[in-house]
Formats: sequence, structure tokens, C-alpha cells
Amino acid sequence: MNTSIRLLQAHELADADYIFRLAFGTFIGLPEPSKFAGDATYIPHRWHAHPNAVFAAEFDGRLIGSNLVINWGSFGYFGPLSVHPDFWQQKVGQQLIEAAIACFTQWDTRLAGLYTFATSAKHHALYQKFGFHLRFLTYIMGKTVQSSAPIAPGMRYSKLTENEREEFLKASYQLTDSIYQGLDVTREIQAVQQQALGDTVLFWDDIGLAGFAVCHYGADTEAGSNTCFIKFGVVRSPKNAGERFEQLLDLCEQLTVTQGMSKLVGGVNTSRDEAYRRMLARGYRSEHIGVAMHRPNEPGYNRPDVFVIDDWR
Repeated sequence: MNTSIRLLQAHELADADYIFRLAFGTFIGLPEPSKFAGDATYIPHRWHAHPNAVFAAEFDGRLIGSNLVINWGSFGYFGPLSVHPDFWQQKVGQQLIEAAIACFTQWDTRLAGLYTFATSAKHHALYQKFGFHLRFLTYIMGKTVQSSAPIAPGMRYSKLTENEREEFLKASYQLTDSIYQGLDVTREIQAVQQQALGDTVLFWDDIGLAGFAVCHYGADTEAGSNTCFIKFGVVRSPKNAGERFEQLLDLCEQLTVTQGMSKLVGGVNTSRDEAYRRMLARGYRSEHIGVAMHRPNEPGYNRPDVFVIDDWR
């Protein structure tokens, strides 16, 4: 089978989104596979943020799959990777993985990761061929937020002045770099603001930036209707990190209520044991369970001393 791999084009976004939903919905056995993920979206805004890292698989002039590669500085991940069910078992996914790895090589990525089905030996074996190693489970956890105080404007990136935004972006990198050298999510912060996907909450203490969380909310984002989704959240470690983590969760709940949403969702890798236990204690419950795979086989920022909320879907 002669499949070509190239960059996904803007006019193909709708088709790529359909194939993504159809593929995942078929795999998990939904009665209407194309309804997978509801009105949450992944592909369009990721493409707009970095169109040179979204790959398409084409066969006989037809789009049959795609893969999105994410650059967080020294760390990178890919997904969702999807292939039309008509072309499963024909090594299309392998070619899309190869394109992602070439991207990581070009970026000099120190650690690459992915999130996949925890119970799918087929997926584990595929990614192991490319040097990815099974690590810890990642729980996607949700909570109904019934009431909370409104969030203060000074704790929202969207309400900051240009000078304040510049100061915060520098501090956000210093914070992420302190938990894993070179980790940088400023691209996520800016994409959320520029594409009106949600907002970033933040708070300071006497030392400096104490924590922040990049959040999507509402339909046509990674959250979906009536939901606030923590794309990436982190607090400064190590001293009193648990208490700061509680403060960050408070802010995310306040943002959820302020935006008129009732559900808050966030992922936590279970290697970050205390962060996971604190979310459980606050009433968060698992909705989906996946497993993180790393290349090479090292912890990165998935460590017990780190308080991060994220998932690599």
C-alpha cells in the first residue's frame, strides 16, 4: 500500500476531525462512532497553533489519517493519532508515528510521551516498536462544582495588562523549568488566549509565581459543553507544594463557576501520588483511565515530588 505522509492542510480539518471521531468511536464500540467526544474538539485549534507539526496520511488522493505533535520545550508528545477504520492493519499508524519522531528529533526533544488505552496490548506493542515504554496510569478525573466564589480579575491571564502578561509568561517558564529542565507551556497559554479557548488562572506569593493552570471551557474546545478542562496546571515545588496545589484547584473551581460551567475535569499521572490523592480527597472521580508511555524510559516530570495536572491525549 503506497501511502504518503505530508502536512495536514487547512481545508482538510473537518475531514481529519471526522476520521478522528470515527476511529476512536469504532475502537471503543460506540453505537454511533462519529459522535465520539461530543462537542469537544482537538484538531482545529492544535493545527492553528502549530500547522507545521500536524501530519496527514493520504492514499490515492484521499485523507485517511492524521497525527498531531505537541512541543512543550524539552518535552513533546503526539496525539490524537487516528486512522480511518478502512485502513487499519496497513501500517498507516506506524508511518504517522515516524513523522512525529522526526519532529522530536528536529526539535531536539529531551523526552517524548504519549497517552494511550491502558488495556490495549495492541497499542502498547505498536508504540514499544518505536522505543516508548509503559510507565504509570493517568486518570482523567472530573468533579461537579456546585458553588464557589467568583475568581478575581488579577488571577486571570485574560485580564492582565500587556506588561503583566509578559512578566507572567517569563515566570511561568521559570516555574516549569524548575520541575523539568526546559519544560515550556507558554505556547499553550498563548493559544488559549489567541483562539478564545478559555483562560489561564494564576497566583503569586512572596517568592514569586506560586502556580498556574491553562484551562479550556465550553463547546469546540478540549473541554466540551458545560465543562472546564485543566489542560496543564502546576505549582512550585517542593516546600508547601501540597497547600499551593489546593489553592490552584480552588482557582480552577472558581473559574468554572465564573464561566457558568458546572463540571471541572483534569488529568493526573499516578506517579504524582500526593497530587492524585489530594484530588480524590476533594471529590474528583475517575472518568477515563489511560497509560503514559515515555521515550526514553525515564520519569521526566512524572515524579512524586511534582504537582502537575495534565494528560497527553
